[in-house]
Amino acid sequence: MKGLLKSLGLILILIGVVILIACSFTGNVNNNAILGTSAVLIVIGLVSYIAINKRVTD
Repeated sequence: MKGLLKSLGLILILIGVVILIACSFTGNVNNNAILGTSAVLIVIGLVSYIAINKRVTD
């Protein structure tokens, strides 16, 4: 369970990146809701990755 918790931030970042790549390929780059959601996921993923890895030790 600690392994999944430690990689939660990376998973959120990857989900945000996949959304951005999908928007780029479909040409849907003018939808601010989708772009904002992916940006929020990336930022939350980065913050959670830093915070969780400071607290969780193996």
